[in-house]
Amino acid sequence: MNCTDHGCGCGCMCHKMPGILLTLIGVTLLAGNMEWIDSHLVAKIWPALLILLGLKKMCGKGMCKCCVGK
Repeated sequence: MNCTDHGCGCGCMCHKMPGILLTLIGVTLLAGNMEWIDSHLVAKIWPALLILLGLKKMCGKGMCKCCVGK
C-alpha cells in the first residue's frame, strides 16, 4: 500500500505543482484586489499562470512512479 491508496497524497512534485500554481494565481489576484500591485500587472500575470498549469497537465511525461500500477 502506498500513500495514494489511503488518500493522503504523495510527496512527488507532479502532484504538488497544480496546487502551487493555483496558490500563485490566488495570491496574484489577492495582491491586485488589495492594490499591493498594479491591476494591469495582475491582468497579465494570472492568465500566464493558468497557461503554465495547463501545459503542466498536457506535457506530463506520463504517469509518475507513485501512480504506476493503479
